[in-house]
Amino acid sequence: MNRYSSRGLAKVMAENALLSESLKKLNKATWYSVDKSDLDPDVLAKFVQMAADADTERFMDDSTEQSDRMLTQLWQSFVSTVLNPFMTKTSINGFLQRGSMFVFSTDQIRRLLNTTHFATGTTLIDLGAGDGATTEKYIPLVRRIYTTEKSVPMIRILSKKGFKLLDADSWWTNGEKFDVVSCLNLLDRCSDPEKLLADMKHAVKPDGRIVVALVLPYRPFDEFRSAVPEGKLLIAGKTFEQQVCSVIRDVFEPFGFNVLCWTRLPYLCEGDLVQDYYWLDDAVFILSVQNQKVVRPTVHVPQNECNK
Repeated sequence: MNRYSSRGLAKVMAENALLSESLKKLNKATWYSVDKSDLDPDVLAKFVQMAADADTERFMDDSTEQSDRMLTQLWQSFVSTVLNPFMTKTSINGFLQRGSMFVFSTDQIRRLLNTTHFATGTTLIDLGAGDGATTEKYIPLVRRIYTTEKSVPMIRILSKKGFKLLDADSWWTNGEKFDVVSCLNLLDRCSDPEKLLADMKHAVKPDGRIVVALVLPYRPFDEFRSAVPEGKLLIAGKTFEQQVCSVIRDVFEPFGFNVLCWTRLPYLCEGDLVQDYYWLDDAVFILSVQNQKVVRPTVHVPQNECNK
């Protein structure tokens, strides 16, 4: 709690106020737009334009209100500093019940899945579900939801919310096939992303759908094992659009996936005493499975090639 001096705390609060005003004036349309001239024509044809909706605005308003709770933020900052040497950031957030993420609203994912003739009454598994905040967006759309998670505090939260948990290391081996497999911001945070792609392909029904959200630019990192994952995806290009094209051409298609549609969305996270909320650029893809074998081998990453 004594991390901030009185002058330091006053400065942080003043900076937070300025940032809050700048966030209010931010042109959020840029979160959803793409440079069409930088996309391959076939990739552009599958792009679905989105915009901030009421659910998105509500998340940002709630995050702003949470950020303004000074005593709560000071306490969470202190506890986080104490626990940081012993726990992952995900587990610390679960322990403190903070840091919820927002990828899409129910209306947004309904629109994407409706594009692929999605219907209610299905089974879905959400991999690496965290605290289930995004998983809950699927509830109006599906009959039965399963989840996986490695963080023990997050597992407790998921259990309290009533989600059925499957083992994170063997979820695809229980014999059940899923209508929808949801993999949100996990391919760049797991040790072996190509194995995860193969597992998803094995676990989805022949006419099922896979939802993949991936932060671009691509910066792989595995917080549960080490800073450097065992392998990384072969994603080329410098811009968001170039990397989207590369993900489709160099990852999904060689693995036997069809990209039915995709969009750009902000990957929002609850803020702290410094800033009301944070965001990254997410590409969200809806995939189906082709009848072909996986052909691309795993690429191992030397220690100096991968940074958080």
